[in-house]
Amino acid sequence: MNEYKPRGEQAQILDRAYELVQSVPYKVTARWLFYRLLQESFFKDKDAYKAKFLPLLSKARKSFYKEWTPETLSDDTRIAVIRGAGWTSESSFLKDVGQATCILDKWQDQDCYLEIWFEAKAMKGQFEHYTEHVTLRPFGGDCSISFKWQIAVELEEKHDQYQTPVVILYFGDLDPKGLQIPESAVRDIRQWTDVDFEFIRCGLNPGDELIYHIPQNPDKPGTYQWEALSDSAAKELIESWVGKFISLGSFDSTESRELFITNNFRNRWNEFIEQGY
Repeated sequence: MNEYKPRGEQAQILDRAYELVQSVPYKVTARWLFYRLLQESFFKDKDAYKAKFLPLLSKARKSFYKEWTPETLSDDTRIAVIRGAGWTSESSFLKDVGQATCILDKWQDQDCYLEIWFEAKAMKGQFEHYTEHVTLRPFGGDCSISFKWQIAVELEEKHDQYQTPVVILYFGDLDPKGLQIPESAVRDIRQWTDVDFEFIRCGLNPGDELIYHIPQNPDKPGTYQWEALSDSAAKELIESWVGKFISLGSFDSTESRELFITNNFRNRWNEFIEQGY
């Protein structure tokens, strides 16, 4: 880990911030923490959030300064918390249980564990359509520390589970930012995991603009966006790279076992219900 030793005011801010984190029984966001510190006059105005506070917090979390870790805070997300739903009766519960489908692990028979990371969140549907059973991680720009920490933890878990090589395929824009985003993320993730994963940038790479006749980004001449790639070219790139590392036949075999187990279970469940359970 990087040696990080903030001094003076910065050290005081981090110490007080961690006290605030510990003062509540749930994970807090960076924004919540900032406004608490703002109320206590550690900062003068809201502009300090991006200019001073986030960079300071980022260094502390990434360097494991004192008790700080990448997972100390919660991401600022807008995800609904659905609660209170359930079955309306015993019979509806039993009916739904009888419709259960067996889902087997698709990676236990593969030679490696594969994930796809990509820059353009808007193209998630495209990657879902042209792949199957592969974990997808849309970046959508620079990743949060929590997001990168989660990846490091989950790659460690997958490697321990399957004991096979871990391979990451990356697809992103061909511009300075598009080249920098995965490098920055991979650098941090490698520091937080012992898994020696293979990272492959599959596109867009220099020369792809000529091979696939990609138009330039009109706002930034000389740069090329994944979204400007024709769907047929995107399909070719995605499927060809995925095909280098996984066995579709293995997936098919696992799905056949799933179908057999599911049918067997449903037949037995129907017998169970008919006998009055």
